[in-house]
Amino acid sequence: MGAARVAGGVALVTGASSGLGRRFAALLAECGLAVAVTARREDRLRGLVDEITAKGGRARAFALDVTDAAAITRVVAEVEAAFGVVDVLVNNAGIADGDWAVKLPLELVDRVIDTNFRAPFLLSCAVAERLIATGAPGRIVNLSSMGAYVAAPRTAAALYCATKGGVSRLTETLALEWAAYNINVNAIAPGLFRSEMSGAHLARKGEEKVTASFPRKRVGEAEQLDSTLLYLLAPGSEMVTGVTIKVDDAQMQR
Repeated sequence: MGAARVAGGVALVTGASSGLGRRFAALLAECGLAVAVTARREDRLRGLVDEITAKGGRARAFALDVTDAAAITRVVAEVEAAFGVVDVLVNNAGIADGDWAVKLPLELVDRVIDTNFRAPFLLSCAVAERLIATGAPGRIVNLSSMGAYVAAPRTAAALYCATKGGVSRLTETLALEWAAYNINVNAIAPGLFRSEMSGAHLARKGEEKVTASFPRKRVGEAEQLDSTLLYLLAPGSEMVTGVTIKVDDAQMQR
């Protein structure tokens, strides 16, 4: 899919040090975008940048803790200075809560909310503000989750699911606010895909046990989200905004 045509010229991807974010960044670089890869672990980002540049792509690493509002503003400005105005934003960074609601310490509650919801809002605003000022169109893709729509009594992820539900609703409301400026805001809600975050869960529970109730008995792979991301960034999808696309291989109930 490296030859796919996408709208935009400069992409910023959060949580790009591993998993889905790493895949998304490499994919956008293959499509010809200059890619700013961000995460807290800058050492991992450097390896990704080396891989992208070795294939002829353009990328730079920017250390970013998305819970730091001042850092968000600074990094968006730094990316603009390096590549130009960011016109593709992929809000991928996220963390799980990993326990029952009554057992979560306040520090973790704040970190989950700040990472999963506050950061996408602040990043989207920082990018949209510059696009509006220059009159340039843009595409924003948020990572929601099937947890925004499906939960079970035995699921210890109440806060995570709530923040991802917020991301899906935020996608709808920002899309309405920025439609007049030709900024499209959409989201992807993956089911269980293989990533660093899901890896701990699969290792603890056992992959065969986790997937036993899935019709196809499998976990999604990062590359199986390529076509969804490219669709939301394709010039031909300019009428699509405020939409969350569920991608879960029929793992979850409807």
